[in-house]
Amino acid sequence: MQKYLITSREFYTQDSDIFSKTLYEQLKKHKPEYALFRDKTATNYKDLASIFTLTCKEIGGIKSFIHQDISLAKALGADGVHLTSKQFLEIQNAKSKNLEVMISAHTHDEVLQAQKLGADAVTYSPIFASPHKGEPKGVDDLEELLYKYKIKVFALGGILTNEQVEMIAKTKAYGFASIRYFF
Repeated sequence: MQKYLITSREFYTQDSDIFSKTLYEQLKKHKPEYALFRDKTATNYKDLASIFTLTCKEIGGIKSFIHQDISLAKALGADGVHLTSKQFLEIQNAKSKNLEVMISAHTHDEVLQAQKLGADAVTYSPIFASPHKGEPKGVDDLEELLYKYKIKVFALGGILTNEQVEMIAKTKAYGFASIRYFF
């Protein structure tokens, strides 16, 4: 099962030196196959995104994704872009730039739409309780979704423990994504 590490301001900070050190340590420790730079408030977003992409390349074996910004993902040589659930109409634009496209989905209909529009993968959330993310979908709903669609699905939301990862591993999910599990 693939692991998708997601950064956050709270855990990685916006200080370039601390961010670089923390990111390197966490990537080496957890060895995710995918990683996403996501910080919605950074005033030095491009600098941190550059550090992120270079660190993923330096370690190797990690597909780097930039949150929302297709042009920045392309300019930095990231492997892909992770679009929000409000960016479905941007899938083709990102694909035309030879980027892998991951998109956030919160309903079965959104997963179907992502598949039809050619996204490479979705994060489907929240599977477990997660602050400010609404009612958890649960593993049964995830399994139902996985039998309906062919797109790669990363389970996301409230994944904190090895027991939760094991529950997801028993499904046909392509992988799991988390911020807090990887810290």
